[in-house]
Parts: sequence; C-alpha cells; structure tokens
Amino acid sequence: MLPGDAERLMGAARTALRNAVAPRSGFRVGAALLTGEGDIVTGCNIENPSLMLTVCAERVALLKALSEGRRSFRAMAVACGDGRECFPCGACRQMLAEFAPGLVLLLDAPEGMKKYALEELLPHRFIP
Repeated sequence: MLPGDAERLMGAARTALRNAVAPRSGFRVGAALLTGEGDIVTGCNIENPSLMLTVCAERVALLKALSEGRRSFRAMAVACGDGRECFPCGACRQMLAEFAPGLVLLLDAPEGMKKYALEELLPHRFIP
C-alpha cells in the first residue's frame, strides 16, 4: 500500500457504514476494498428478516467490485458502528481468500487501526 492508503481506506469504510441497513441487530458495518488500480469500492451490511439472506459489508464490497470487472485487490478496511474491532465472518474470509488471496485487512479498533494478512485469519482455506 502507498502512504496514506490505510487512512483513506478506513475513512471510506467509516463512511460506508452510514449506509448500513441493520434494523434488527443494530450492528452496522462498513467495508472499503482497495483495488490493484488504486480505486476504492465500498459496501455495507444489509439485513433481511430472513437472516440467512443478510449480506455482510465485506461481501457487498467484494461482489460489487467483481461485478464491475475488478479482479485485483490489495487491501480492505472494515469499520463497525459500535467502534469495536470486528473481524470478517467465516463466509467473508472464504470469499476474500478465493478472489483476493494476498489481501491486507485493516480493522478499526478503539486503540487504533490494526493490520492483518488474510492468511492469518484463514490459514487453511477451502481450495477445490
């Protein structure tokens, strides 16, 4: 990542969480995905009364980027509405591992931004 990318990416994730649709849980999440070209694609979580149809912010950003033809990703920032550090769920980790295996994850946390390599969070991903 270039200098300033982390702050710009986290700012976009914090902005994206404002659009979260979480009327049931109140758990709002925003994500911002940095493409290989340096563009940012954002997403937020969207709840549904049938909780199985709820979609996480990380997957919204990834699927949005993929649907726009993006195929190269460098980093993703994730911010939660309650200010605590929140990790991507298992489904999001697997999707990210499939389409962005070398991804750097930046998580908003009370003590400051934390940085993780995706393989730290999903060391034994499913590979068909």
